Formats: sequence, structure tokens, C-alpha cells
Amino acid sequence: MMSAGIARQDMRRADRLFQIIQLLRRSSRPVTAREMAEELEVSVRTVYRDVADLIGQRVPVQGEAGFGYVLGAGYDMPPLMLTADEIEAAVLGAQWVAGRGDPVLANAARDLIAKIAAAIPDELRSILTEPTTGTGRPGAQVSDGIDIARTRQWIREGRKIRLDYRDESGAPSERVIWPVVIGYFNDRRTLAAWCELRSDFRHFRADRVAAAVFLDDRHGERPAALRQRWMRTIRKSRGSA
Repeated sequence: MMSAGIARQDMRRADRLFQIIQLLRRSSRPVTAREMAEELEVSVRTVYRDVADLIGQRVPVQGEAGFGYVLGAGYDMPPLMLTADEIEAAVLGAQWVAGRGDPVLANAARDLIAKIAAAIPDELRSILTEPTTGTGRPGAQVSDGIDIARTRQWIREGRKIRLDYRDESGAPSERVIWPVVIGYFNDRRTLAAWCELRSDFRHFRADRVAAAVFLDDRHGERPAALRQRWMRTIRKSRGSA
């Protein structure tokens, strides 16, 4: 009969194999054994052995020592095999959005919490009924001058928006923008976009938008590529600050 110590050791190893898959799933580039070892707090040799075991179990891990590993496209696991920490992270984020997101996103966050509660096993339900984390009471928020839910749709579809905008001094301007991403803050929302008037990326506070017209015109750039250009601009400006 297997001893309790050996059983616990096997369970820890099973958890570690699951964590390795998670590490590979969330990365867009090859992950080295050393990087995995540091996060999992084990030796590099242990990671090599675990990766070999995963490959032996026909998990499509590709790569080699010194280069890094990736998870083959199309591989997935049951969608709600969540750890206690993952449930807390998801619920904490959803609670923040429920209190500070636009109405459509806030309702989606509350629906997400309800779905997690319905799907997790009974032994993990106390994470929701007796939480160890919380977001605090949201403060007063300024009103948006633009439909944020529709803006998210326009971002995904790569379409333009025409804004009547007032800057911090109240000076008006008309801009045609290519929306990139919406930033959610405690008291306001900000829209990052390519501005045709300035031929550069700009950030617009949603509460300073006087009017918005959602155009059918597409800007012709893939949303992901536009976002990458914006991120490079942000990194460059931070590096020169």
C-alpha cells in the first residue's frame, strides 16, 4: 500500500506538471527550463524530467534544452481545472471590473463570478463564500462621453471613430481616431488611439468626449499590429523619460 508521504509527493508532482502546462499556455514565446524552475521553485533537472514525462504522456510540448519549450497549437485541458489561487485571481479581477467597468463589462464580470461559482467543486466553494481578498469600495466615477461597449467592438473590428473632444483646458477639437485599447482606472476610463490629426498615438479621457460618431470606415491595420505599435511607442517614451 502506498504511504501517505509518497501519495503527497505524487500529488505535488501532478500539480507541478499541470503548472508547467499553464506556464507554456500563457507565454507567446519559448519558455526556458531555467525560467520554469525559478517560478516553480525546483531545480532545472526536475523541469527537464517533468517535460520529458509530459512528452511521454503525449502532451505536445516542443523544444529543447537551452532554447526553450512551447505548447503545440490546439492542445487544451478541461476549462475549469482551476487551483484555489486561480479562482481567487479570477474572482478578484471580476469584482474590480464589476465595481469600476462600464455597465456592459460590469454585468459580464458578475456573470463570470456566477459561472465560476456554479462550476467549481464543493471543496473549493469556500473561496467564494469566505474570500481572503477584496477590491474595496469603488470611488465616484466621472461619466463617459462615449459608448465604451461599442468602442470595444470598434477596436476588435478595426474601425474608426470621429470625436468631438475637449482637452484639459476645455479647448475643443475634432479628431478621427483608430482606437487601440481602453484603460480602466478607479475614477475614469481612457482611450488610447492613433490620431489622424496628430499622426501619432494619443490618449483621450472618455469623460472629455463631447460627442462620438462610430464610422463604418476601417483603418486597414490589424488590431493586434496596431496595438503592438502603440506598445512600442509607450516603451520608447518610458525609456527616454
